Amino acid sequence: MKGSFFLQAVPDTLGTGAEENFKEVAIWQAVSDAGSDIMGFIILLALGIMSLYVIYVFVERLLALQRSSKKDPGFLSQIKDLLSDGKVEDARNLCIRTDSPSARMLEKGIDRLGKPVDVVASAIDNTGKLEISRLEQRLSFLATAAGAAPMIGFLGTTIGMVKTFNAMKNLDSLDLGTIAPGIMTAMITTVAGLIVGIIAYMGYNYLVSKISKVVYRMENDAMEFMDILHKPSK
Repeated sequence: MKGSFFLQAVPDTLGTGAEENFKEVAIWQAVSDAGSDIMGFIILLALGIMSLYVIYVFVERLLALQRSSKKDPGFLSQIKDLLSDGKVEDARNLCIRTDSPSARMLEKGIDRLGKPVDVVASAIDNTGKLEISRLEQRLSFLATAAGAAPMIGFLGTTIGMVKTFNAMKNLDSLDLGTIAPGIMTAMITTVAGLIVGIIAYMGYNYLVSKISKVVYRMENDAMEFMDILHKPSK
């Protein structure tokens, strides 16, 4: 009888109590509750600043790469014609007017015309490395954020759980109002860290793929330019 009474009483209690006490919490309210804790606030602030800079770096690098990816299909042909006619200065001016990594790279090669081919090739190679470094600037931050942001979020998780267990040890009975802030801090900081990390990771890999295309084009232009040097004049 006791067993049957228990089976009947528990569902009834859970049903009425759960319905009376259940209350949906908006996401912004959950974030606000997590930020009410000083450590949770610091971690969320750090992740917020990091996310803003991640977005800035991604947009700025994307626009820079789009500018660098633009190519005049007749650029190398014009360079070849000018060098074949002996118009070295005109070829150099054309490189200056063409704002692209390949143009700046070939400009250094044209400046070294008349010197041994190895010297010209070395000048092009060194300039190409500088251009690649310029394309990759601030990209390391995205790679760092991709790994650091989830770790910062997990730090918030650990701090939130420590706070929860510290509050529970002084309780005679389970009180959700006491342990909820710590759990909320743990969950929200974890989610925030993962979101920032995912954005940074995907942005980094996308930009790396774009840079690889620009580098391939630079290498191809350098090879064609070196072929041109074998017949600089008619």
